[in-house]
Amino acid sequence: MLLENRSAIVTGAGRGIGRAIALAYAKEGARLALAARTAAELEEVAGEVQALGASALVIPTDVADQGQVDRMVSQVIDRYSSVDILVNNAGIGGPVGALQDNAPGYWAQTLQVNLVGTYLCCRAALPVMLRQGGGKIINISGSGGATAASHISAYCASKAAVIRLTECLALELEGTNVHVNALGPGGIHTRLVEEMLEEAAASGSDEIYHQSRNVTTGGGESMERVAELAVFLASDDAGTLTGRIISTRDNLPTMPHRIPEIMTSDTYLLRRVGLP
Repeated sequence: MLLENRSAIVTGAGRGIGRAIALAYAKEGARLALAARTAAELEEVAGEVQALGASALVIPTDVADQGQVDRMVSQVIDRYSSVDILVNNAGIGGPVGALQDNAPGYWAQTLQVNLVGTYLCCRAALPVMLRQGGGKIINISGSGGATAASHISAYCASKAAVIRLTECLALELEGTNVHVNALGPGGIHTRLVEEMLEEAAASGSDEIYHQSRNVTTGGGESMERVAELAVFLASDDAGTLTGRIISTRDNLPTMPHRIPEIMTSDTYLLRRVGLP
């Protein structure tokens, strides 16, 4: 098994992408710490993880709250003695509609959860990973990270910032054996997308409405593909790959052989094409 006896924190683990990643990690032998705000959902996923023969620790957590994040990591250390993998998946879609019509508090909350929450989890887990001599951090960038879209400015801004944070952190961690990458899942049928669809219909945001409807009616990416990519990025197969955004549309089977080439090029970076 690719992740045998490795402890993994998965935020936003109560449903959707987080649940799928947690179950995939359980199948690969990982010990899970499941974090999200809704305890009942976490308990349900924990039951599924345990049915697969893996350990599951349920930790209700608001990733935007520093105290709760710090306590989450402490509980994982108390239970598993290490933090080998951190998946920053918790996120919200934020306001849908023209920027000037967005409620300022909701706009700011989107960055607080999606970006600051990712920062807080990295900040809490990194000292542990550095002490133990290595680790893997996977930041879920979202479909708005590398592609702009109208009427979801908070979501796109927060997810693009997560990618840049990933690149900056990877530079800081050179030579430490702690690797950090962003995972671009593409459009996945989750509750977040369903909520975007409802808000788009209410606000008259046609582009987001049609994009969300396409995803919810079978036109999105595969959840299994996302989980497979998350396993790869957390495993030894990912080698020294760091500071990159890897998408479900990339050729995963060839990736391990291409890592030296990728790490000496601008491939999979948030860059302007053709410019330094």
